[in-house]
Amino acid sequence: MTQHSPVAPIATDAHKHGTAWQLRMSADEPILEVDDLTIAATATDLAVVSEVNLDLRAAEILALVGESGSGKTTVGLAILGHIRQGLAHTGGTVTLYPSDSPQPREMLTLDESSRRQLRGARVSYVPQDPALSLNPSIRVGAQIREVLDIHDYGASEAERADRVRSVLREVGLPDSDEYLRRWPHQLSGGQQQRIGIAMAFAMYPDVIVLDEPTTGLDVTTQEQVLDTIRDMTVKNRVAGLYITHDLAVVSEIADRVAVMLRGEIVEVGDTSQVLVRPQHDYTRRLLAAVPDLAGKNQLGKLSKMNARTTEFLTGELDILKHTAPDMVVSRSGNGDGGGVTGGGAHDADDAPAGAAPVAGAAQISIRDLRVAYGKNQVLRGINLDFAAGESTLLLGQSGSGKTTLARSIAGLLRGYTGSVSYHGEELATSTRGRTQEQRREIQYIFQSPFSSLNPRRTLGQSLLVPLEMSSEHSAEERRERVRDALDAVQLGRQFYDRRPGDLSGGERQRAAIARALVNMPSVLVCDEITSALDVSVQANIISLLHTLQEERDLTVLFVTHNIALARHVASRVAVLNRGEIVDDGPVDEVLNNPKHAYTKELLANIPTL
Repeated sequence: MTQHSPVAPIATDAHKHGTAWQLRMSADEPILEVDDLTIAATATDLAVVSEVNLDLRAAEILALVGESGSGKTTVGLAILGHIRQGLAHTGGTVTLYPSDSPQPREMLTLDESSRRQLRGARVSYVPQDPALSLNPSIRVGAQIREVLDIHDYGASEAERADRVRSVLREVGLPDSDEYLRRWPHQLSGGQQQRIGIAMAFAMYPDVIVLDEPTTGLDVTTQEQVLDTIRDMTVKNRVAGLYITHDLAVVSEIADRVAVMLRGEIVEVGDTSQVLVRPQHDYTRRLLAAVPDLAGKNQLGKLSKMNARTTEFLTGELDILKHTAPDMVVSRSGNGDGGGVTGGGAHDADDAPAGAAPVAGAAQISIRDLRVAYGKNQVLRGINLDFAAGESTLLLGQSGSGKTTLARSIAGLLRGYTGSVSYHGEELATSTRGRTQEQRREIQYIFQSPFSSLNPRRTLGQSLLVPLEMSSEHSAEERRERVRDALDAVQLGRQFYDRRPGDLSGGERQRAAIARALVNMPSVLVCDEITSALDVSVQANIISLLHTLQEERDLTVLFVTHNIALARHVASRVAVLNRGEIVDDGPVDEVLNNPKHAYTKELLANIPTL
């Protein structure tokens, strides 16, 4: 890992002239200390975070990694003095040594007024989703200015106006009047995230908590945002806590790493030591699940953790034998039977994830697909074919048109010209015009696990809806298939009566995937479905998709900005840039010999361990 030498504090920072603070900086002592922090669920008294010890130092980034539900965000919010509803602080301390005071502050015992004075000024937060964290009704310049107004920055209006422009420049954005007057929806995802970073750094904080700030960004934009965070943290001598599940990003940005498992810190150390010579078995498992461009980690292989998936699929095949016998044929090349229609499914262990599918007629055909919003041409004459059993990775940066293309195929975006055909029959542009069987055969999984599930329904109720609309099975059979689907995505049938608000982001996404699978579609459109998942859960989902393809000859369109997944999920890659397909072909051909400069740029920006 590159070593970043400390840089002197910015001279214009009026807050960082206190003697006590300077002594701590010169002694390299922690700016914030977490000692034996314990947080428990109020309903059960079970510890969600147990005796966590961390320290954050100036001009240094500590990465906090672990699976969804391990307690990372709970720790991050506790540093801001916030405990979520349903949880209670039962032990330990979070001590801040603020630059504007010689007295340390205990964040979890301060009164609310004192905490508010520290938040945004001395301790800042950058949330995961920039689109949700910015107020859509306030211009971006005014949102940055609001932080300065709340904390009485400077001695005059002119100083605050100058600070707004300077922090925009620091995060690599224009400081023009035109840009200051833009609305959040007029910015790309990367620009929105940098506005969030600008708001967090506006008051020259002592500590900044970054909660998965690059999860939804393409690799090019992610590289820019990571550079911004690293530069701002070192230049301003801020102590950073970077919460993430992406260990490849950790290697790019962090000085030290702390690994969380079930609410406890199981390993902590320098980044080079933890990533190269991990001491804990859990850390080693996380590293083994990181997708690599070469495809050596074999994420698509069926693991022991997927044993229940096999039971789910086997039971589904038994149902198919009675309801759709023409869909079930014996597998060629062995005598155990159970393979499914198409070009002859192969065993997952017999061929690599990137092996080309058996040639056959196109299951989905797209011809001259065009979409425009006013004068903005989003898609410019797309022509693609997807064969049965083929998995295609649709790659591109934010705003390239990936989701627009995916939603057109699924019938969720009817304002397109051109055609989308299924088995040679042109589909209606909207799902309302498609037959019930066509709707069942083509299923869509949305990117955001927070908005794709009804918060008022239990998971069981949400997963029953597609079965009630199209299934001929009895009520009890439908409920059992829902339970099996929850098991198949490693949630477990005990989640049947739980609501989305009770789940972590990764658990919600797995529930959304289960909902798409209960009807066993032939075509699955996956829109960034693993972007919010930790690496081990991502590996399980990829293994699940491979198993589904083997058993049902499933056709998958996997929309993503993560090119490192290519060899793990796809036999083919199509690269979309500004509404046009610029590279298209077998995985090895596109990755080893990219034709377009844009594809080469994507490959150059991939974070690696």
